[in-house]
Amino acid sequence: MYGPAVLSWLLAVVAAVTGGLCLLRMRAAPAGGGGGRDAGEHGPGRGSDAAEAAMGLGMAVMIAAGDHLPPPLWAWAFGLLAAVSLLAAAGSGTARLLAHRLHHAVGALAMVYMTLAMGSGQHPHPAMAMPMGGAAGLPAVTGLLLLYFGGYALWTGSRLFTVTAHQAGGAGGSLLGANGLPRACRLAMGVGMFAMLLTL
Repeated sequence: MYGPAVLSWLLAVVAAVTGGLCLLRMRAAPAGGGGGRDAGEHGPGRGSDAAEAAMGLGMAVMIAAGDHLPPPLWAWAFGLLAAVSLLAAAGSGTARLLAHRLHHAVGALAMVYMTLAMGSGQHPHPAMAMPMGGAAGLPAVTGLLLLYFGGYALWTGSRLFTVTAHQAGGAGGSLLGANGLPRACRLAMGVGMFAMLLTL
């Protein structure tokens, strides 16, 4: 029981830090968003950061809240986030922007799936909302989501470590510079989603 509890709190901390970083980036983003640092490859800065901040902080609170809040509440919250992401994707202008917003929708729908699996009779770890062991959910759906988020984490990680000093903000930039930080946040979220799905 000790191991799963440590894993749950570790995931909660990673998700909270990631969400907090996205909030800080959102405050620093240009008001227009369309021509800022995230334009083109990463989508409008504030929209992207807002979605990722909501996912990260929502995951952290859900993991830490335990059974104090009912799973249907989380299903509605993440379902709303998925709907907003899908609506944003419908108005996307480029293929990259569409893919980016659809990824947010897939992540939110995966959280809906996990909350519904938790409410289907699985008992979560004490003081944790995240189920720790046992069978829950549909194996085929869980397997597809594991493949998606595992592949996404590998792809994002490979891109993170190919960021050059110029791409990261010039000669004085760092790995977590202009493009590195959002990629690191997405890598952390992808790994977190993969870890949570493994517990189903």
